[in-house]
Formats: sequence, structure tokens, C-alpha cells
Amino acid sequence: MLSQRQRKILNLIEAQSRVRVEELAEQFATSPQTIRKDLQVLAELHHVVRFHGGATVVGGVEYTAPAERAGDAIYAKQSIGAAVAGRIPQTCAVFLNAGTTTAQVARMLSGHSQLRVVTDNVDLAAEMRVFPGLEVIVPGGVVRRVDGAILGAEAVDYIRQFRVDYAVIGAAALAEDGTLLDYDLAEVQICRAMMAHARHVILAIDAGKFGRAAPVKLGHLADVHTVVTDGVFDPWVGPLCKKHEVELVLSDR
Repeated sequence: MLSQRQRKILNLIEAQSRVRVEELAEQFATSPQTIRKDLQVLAELHHVVRFHGGATVVGGVEYTAPAERAGDAIYAKQSIGAAVAGRIPQTCAVFLNAGTTTAQVARMLSGHSQLRVVTDNVDLAAEMRVFPGLEVIVPGGVVRRVDGAILGAEAVDYIRQFRVDYAVIGAAALAEDGTLLDYDLAEVQICRAMMAHARHVILAIDAGKFGRAAPVKLGHLADVHTVVTDGVFDPWVGPLCKKHEVELVLSDR
């Protein structure tokens, strides 16, 4: 049985996705030690996942529907999309991984010229094909009905034929140890191929995904050259980027 405070803490975590011990201690007028014990109880019951200094919702095993995710942090994602597009020069080749944040990047590329874009999503390709300055390429493979993602060994092999200037990728989560996480192993394999065959890798990720959980390892922050995020993030993100010599770009500046 959960105490009244523990139920309220669980409700907060479910509403906000993640919380910190210090904030909860202040909100409930109790000690950080008491809050840590409450979070430990919730973690032992598999309601939440602990991280240093707080807790987050259990990652689950798959994404919510893309249409539902598209509205999450929409202004942050639009800001990130503009910032990433601003760092892509004219006359170059780009991998663009499927996702709700990278979709905003795609829309912001409408004014570019002589740009070759290889994307693993037929919906993004259809949207970008009308941009006059873009040549859009998609690999062969199986198209996932729910979101238009192209999956399979054929798609991975096709991606490996290229050596592009930039890979723009997203992730479901960035853990405090620098691990990049996602939900779908088949999609992760496409993304890994993109990262391995690009000269410069840009991670486009909103701050709500820092410290969250997901079941599949995509890679590590050390595999990334630039992180573009909105301006609100946990204090460990900056030092982590500095440790791995990753440029950190805040989209709202």
C-alpha cells in the first residue's frame, strides 16, 4: 500500500515525466532522505525508475502513437528544428532519421538549395519532395504502417552505401552516463548506420528526454558531434557534453 504522499509523488511523476528529490522535498515540506525512501518504494514496485537525484516514469517497450507524440513539446521541437536547419549548409548531403523532432528539421530545410537528403521515412520524403532545392532519397525496405518508417536489412545496407556530410538523428532518451536510448531495435539499426557513415552527427533532442528510460541502446554521446536542445535541461548535461567534447547548442538563444 502506498502512503498518501507516495501516491501524490507518483501522480506528479506521471504528469511531469520526471522529478528531482530537492524539488519534492520542498514541495512536501519534508527531508530529502524521506523523499528518497518514497522513491525507492515506488521503484521497488516498478512504478518509476530511479536516477541520481530523482526519478522518472518507466520507459515502457514502445512509442506512443506518432500522432500523439507530435504535440509533445511542440514549441521546443520547432525551435530545435530551426536551429539544426540553420547549421546545415547549402550544397551538401544529409541523413535524416525519422522522428517528431527531426520532422521539424525537415520542414525547416525548405529554403535550402542543392541539398541531397537521405531519409528512412516515406512520410518525410513525401513532405520534402516539393522543396525545390532538395533531392530526396529513400532506401528500400518494409514500410511501417503506423508512421511510414522504412525498416529492414535492405534499408541498412542501402544507407551504408553513402558517406554524407551530416546525420541528423533523434533519440527517445539520453541517460546520465551518456547512453542514447530508443524503443525499436529495427529503427535503431538504421540510425546506427546513419551515424557511422556521416562526417558530422547532430543529435536533435528536447530537454524532456534527458534522464528518461527506454529499452534499446542506440549509441553513446561520444558518437555525436553536436547536441541541439531547448534551453531547459538538467545540470549534468553540460558537463557530460564537455567531457565527451560534444558541442552543446541551445535552440532558444
